[in-house]
Amino acid sequence: MSVPDVAAGAVPLARVHRGALVESVHLGHLVVLAPDGAVRYALGDPDVVIWPRSSLKPVQAVAMLRDGLDADGADLALVCASHSGEAAHLDVVRGLLAGAGLTEADLQNTPDWPLAPDAAWERRAQGHGPAPLTQNCSGKHAGMLATCRAAGWSTADYLDPEHPLQRAVVATTAQTTGVPVAHVTVDGCGAPLLSTTPAGLARAFGAIAAAAHDPQDASAPARVGRAMAAHPWHVGGTGRDVTSFMSAVPGLVAKDGADGVYAAGLPDGGAVALKVLDGSARPRAAVLAAALALAGVDPALVADVGGTPVLGHGRPVGAVRATFGPDA
Repeated sequence: MSVPDVAAGAVPLARVHRGALVESVHLGHLVVLAPDGAVRYALGDPDVVIWPRSSLKPVQAVAMLRDGLDADGADLALVCASHSGEAAHLDVVRGLLAGAGLTEADLQNTPDWPLAPDAAWERRAQGHGPAPLTQNCSGKHAGMLATCRAAGWSTADYLDPEHPLQRAVVATTAQTTGVPVAHVTVDGCGAPLLSTTPAGLARAFGAIAAAAHDPQDASAPARVGRAMAAHPWHVGGTGRDVTSFMSAVPGLVAKDGADGVYAAGLPDGGAVALKVLDGSARPRAAVLAAALALAGVDPALVADVGGTPVLGHGRPVGAVRATFGPDA
């Protein structure tokens, strides 16, 4: 099998302005889909094969619900989260495990510190080290374990790509994105990671957000979308841009991912997905804000969230700016 080149066709998505000069440029791929799924705007290659990283978590959660996971509201939002490891996040993870008759010892995700600096320092001050519970994917892993208990599957090998849970995730990913899963590897947290494309990721998010907007829809995608839109803090945490975007735009379903990935769906079914080629998180908020404006979101709603100042001696001397959209 040939290995796809994510660099092929990549174009500038954002420029970093410092003073009067452009200091650096971030290349990548981006797609904005209309409510009917047609491509409204694209940069680079919307069909390039990428690792969606944690942006795939809402799709994984759809698979879990279909196989018996009993979670909604904040609990389900945490299953979709890359949480910051704050105390209330950890309480939800513990509750998900306890509801399935499990404990922290059953988690098999990679031990790590909380993403929130204050939470990490507090944990260190208390004499604790990195742990699976405090790693940002522990909600997803707790959801996977709870799904296994509900379906009567083994929990000891739930990360095995051949486990029934992981095979269900593959099937759901292909179905919701409309893209066959051509590649499988291991994500940072230890779970199987599946390939897709920016266009496929956007399709999945548009479907999730549109389903959530229909009050008569009780499907798994609708439940995931409602949980995330109603509980944005649980999807990220204090000061996180993913939380701020969903708080600013009613009905928005958004998820950040490592190595420069972001995806978002709107209640009308429109959607956005992007991949920054160098893997940097720096331009993601500015690029997502500009893309959401092209998708029909009032730019004023996301201007503050998308604003990414470049500092000199602690004060703004420039900004990260998308190469497209209202402020280009």
